[in-house]
Amino acid sequence: MARKRSKGFTLVELMVVVAIVAILAAIAWPSYTRYVLRSKIRIAQADLLALSANVENHRQRTLVYPGGSLDGAAQLRAVFPGWSPASDAGDFAFAYRAQDGYTLSAVGTGGRLEGCTLRLTADNTRTRDACPDVGDVTW
Repeated sequence: MARKRSKGFTLVELMVVVAIVAILAAIAWPSYTRYVLRSKIRIAQADLLALSANVENHRQRTLVYPGGSLDGAAQLRAVFPGWSPASDAGDFAFAYRAQDGYTLSAVGTGGRLEGCTLRLTADNTRTRDACPDVGDVTW
């Protein structure tokens, strides 16, 4: 009786494929995490620019900048209802300070973004402090 040859993969072939996939994933993971962090920083920058537009719109309607300080997206949306941040609430905390016009800030709140601070002032001065080096996120 002739034996039929089985169709399929051997355990060794499957292990080689798993090893190759693991090596490729290990190479790609750091680039992917840098990409994700860079996109979160850019989203926060865009949120600050949108908030600045809302602050300037408020000034155009009332002829003054709002006084005092506003912390958190909820307080900011109450005063500037046209602003809706695209950033996840767990990534950045936004604030408004009335001083020499105003200063807007976004501070990273977790993970590798912890302490990353983006600032935008009324005269369009932009600063970035303690942010991870994730490539070009010109501000």
